[in-house]
Amino acid sequence: MSMDLSTTYLGIELPHPFVAGASPLSDTLDGARALADAGIAMIVLRSLFEEQLDQEALAHHDATLAHTESHGEARSYLPEPAEFVFGPDEYLGHLAAVRQAVSVPVVASLNGHTQGGWTGFARRIADAGADALELNLFDVVTDPHRSSADIEHELVEITASVCSAIRVPVAVKLSPFYTSLPHLANRLRVAGARGFVLFNRYFEPDIETDLLEVHTQLQLSTPRELQLRLRWLAILSGTVGGDFVVTGGVHDVEDAVKAIMCGAHTVQIVATLLRHGLGRIEELRQGLADWLREHDYASLRQMRGSMDSSRAPDPRAYERANYLRALQTHRGFGDA
Repeated sequence: MSMDLSTTYLGIELPHPFVAGASPLSDTLDGARALADAGIAMIVLRSLFEEQLDQEALAHHDATLAHTESHGEARSYLPEPAEFVFGPDEYLGHLAAVRQAVSVPVVASLNGHTQGGWTGFARRIADAGADALELNLFDVVTDPHRSSADIEHELVEITASVCSAIRVPVAVKLSPFYTSLPHLANRLRVAGARGFVLFNRYFEPDIETDLLEVHTQLQLSTPRELQLRLRWLAILSGTVGGDFVVTGGVHDVEDAVKAIMCGAHTVQIVATLLRHGLGRIEELRQGLADWLREHDYASLRQMRGSMDSSRAPDPRAYERANYLRALQTHRGFGDA
């Protein structure tokens, strides 16, 4: 007897919850086809950055007006075009080609943090065939004059602008570093967001002491990263509502079960595919079916959210009480 692993994310019916997160795996048509052939439920493409659109606008200005000195300083802080996998037009072409090449839903991604004309690019993404849009609001705020209220207001305005510009559903990719994440998520829901992706993975800088240079390097996720996501999945799913996907930290079946119990509709996987190959998709799908069967669940939907903050036997475990309990029950390494 087959197990019902079906789920719904952003109004899209999926046969199971395993989604290919943004990664080099879908940077080529052959890679996207391989993901689909291996049984992935949905593909998320890598982000198109606000800076890429700014760079294109500067290049157009240079070509038409030839005032190179007018934006020389801007070139010093905008990433060089060679740093990106695709330019804006190439991104749209790749999106359209992937959408035609595979039968699974394809999600595009925009990464930006300021109000501007780049939000209008969302229309072109929708027109290119994206089934949904992942809005990545990554930002590192260094200006001491920008208040938290101002920052969150800008994020809500950006979300409202994008959601009003397109008809495909929008999910907002968040970080955990907000004073009141449930309040912000609720405002984003009102602004039109259908779901949330938890969380951005920040690539932390390191220092090359001999060269006096700052370096950043991609580190694949580990299962240890999942715990922070579980807490906020459980809290947001039980209080704010909407559709949720966890990205970062899901490496095996137990990781996926935990995320879904806390309210995830889907789980994005990348590191485990890069480490183990695309055969991992079927291993996870079959392993999840076996787990549900062994624990007497009739379907994935029956299990989803069973441990969120509205249904868990002890919801306080996700709050301050759990912190106090952990401190009180910890025994040092030297204790008997």
